Amino acid sequence: MMTKSLICIGCPLGCMITANLDDGVVTEVSGHSCKNGEKYASKELTCPTRTVTSTVKVFGGDSPMLSVKTKKDIPKEKITACISALKDCECQAPIEIGEIILKNVADTGIDVVATKCIHSIV
Repeated sequence: MMTKSLICIGCPLGCMITANLDDGVVTEVSGHSCKNGEKYASKELTCPTRTVTSTVKVFGGDSPMLSVKTKKDIPKEKITACISALKDCECQAPIEIGEIILKNVADTGIDVVATKCIHSIV
């Protein structure tokens, strides 16, 4: 059995959580003040995921860069591949908020979407 400590980000309290793992399975979680703590610890220790935010180049728009994010969390081990794919990504204005900029990033099944509108320049 292995014991891990982490700070919970499931709510604003930031509890110090201790979790026991046995063969990769969370068997006990302590130190959490709310129900989110146990869920967070189990997910973080067995299948950590993150939302990736970045920017991509825009042509013909009122801004040269567009802020983007993954539509859902992606597996932590896919972050580098996601950032590499976004590095070479370019798009043409106009762009609407929520528009898909890159489909199935890093073979995760998750799309990268625009987080703001970019208007075309005339």
